[in-house]
Amino acid sequence: MAAAVAMQQASGLQSSFCGASLKQKAAVSGRPQNVAFAVRAAGYDEELIKTARTIASPGRGILAIDESNATCGKRLASIGLENNEVNRQAYRQLLCTTPGLGEYISGAIMFEETLYQSTSDGKKMVDCLVEGGIVPGIKVDKGLVPLAGSNEESWCQGLDGLASRTAAYYKQGARFAKWRTVVSIPNGPSDLAVTEAAWGLARYAAICQDTGLVPIVEPEVLLDGSHGIDRTLEVAEKVWSKVFYYLGENNVLLEGILLKPSMVTPGAECPERATPEQVAEYTLKMLRRRVPPAVPGIMFLSGGQSEVEATLNLNAMNQSPNPWHVSFSYARALQNSVLKTWKGQPENLEAAKKALLVRAKANSLAQLGKYSAEGEAKEAREGMFVKGYTY
Repeated sequence: MAAAVAMQQASGLQSSFCGASLKQKAAVSGRPQNVAFAVRAAGYDEELIKTARTIASPGRGILAIDESNATCGKRLASIGLENNEVNRQAYRQLLCTTPGLGEYISGAIMFEETLYQSTSDGKKMVDCLVEGGIVPGIKVDKGLVPLAGSNEESWCQGLDGLASRTAAYYKQGARFAKWRTVVSIPNGPSDLAVTEAAWGLARYAAICQDTGLVPIVEPEVLLDGSHGIDRTLEVAEKVWSKVFYYLGENNVLLEGILLKPSMVTPGAECPERATPEQVAEYTLKMLRRRVPPAVPGIMFLSGGQSEVEATLNLNAMNQSPNPWHVSFSYARALQNSVLKTWKGQPENLEAAKKALLVRAKANSLAQLGKYSAEGEAKEAREGMFVKGYTY
């Protein structure tokens, strides 16, 4: 990381690499003997690796409850509730205090408001998660804004002041972070937009690791468009290639990160739909071509798929061994049924918690490759894609 990199000169250095000194290596290659290289300070490395492995544990995934207050308001409006802190707190308390959730959920991404919130009886939301065996996480980006010079594309802001914010979040109990940027296929994507997304993710990841947070790296390839699955694969490979190039340039510890990619699917408006087996084939092909096995966990986003569709696709990817923990980091695909069951009514609270456990268990089984959609409710099969979705 930039803040923790020390430049050393090979002259006089006696360290060996593959049986020969750096000076010998330089001489053999014909390069100048005055070779500079970057040494990454260990810092939080041991804790980062432990946190990443805890989140990427068998049969578990991430619950994303990091919607901004505005987006949370849209969710509440769908069940007739006003968007105010009392209602947001009540809903997030429902999610954070569901007994037994930690059996299926290893981490929960929160919005800043929730990180500092307490339950109605005065208990910190963070403490509720920890007691349930769930690692608290925090959304740290500041949202998407227009990217000047591009084809109506976006870039993600939030690097300014990030180091001080992540240090404060760590003190508050967060142990991992999320930064979401997006790539639009109908709008290109332009080289400028892909480069900006990859560089921003790499700087964010380096800063997070410097302050003790495991970064979730999330360049979402949006579902918007009528393109086929082959075009999605082409773009996803391009994006992830550049992301890992810049992660390396920023000395990011790969064992201490998690990925949150989109599944490789056709565009939402493509007339040719893909089966779970096809989605698994294309997605795993992309991962094997672009993602080093050092990365402990691939926590897929649902991206507007229906609850059942997202779970079926995840299950298909776990029908054969993978070098990574292939799991989920879902928001709408875990919460949609919960909201509809709760409706903001106290008498529905326990039923809503049961609905959350049903969806969490289904995706836990999918992570283990043991899920069946038999008996799923009709509502869970309804798509949730929103064109131009923002949050």
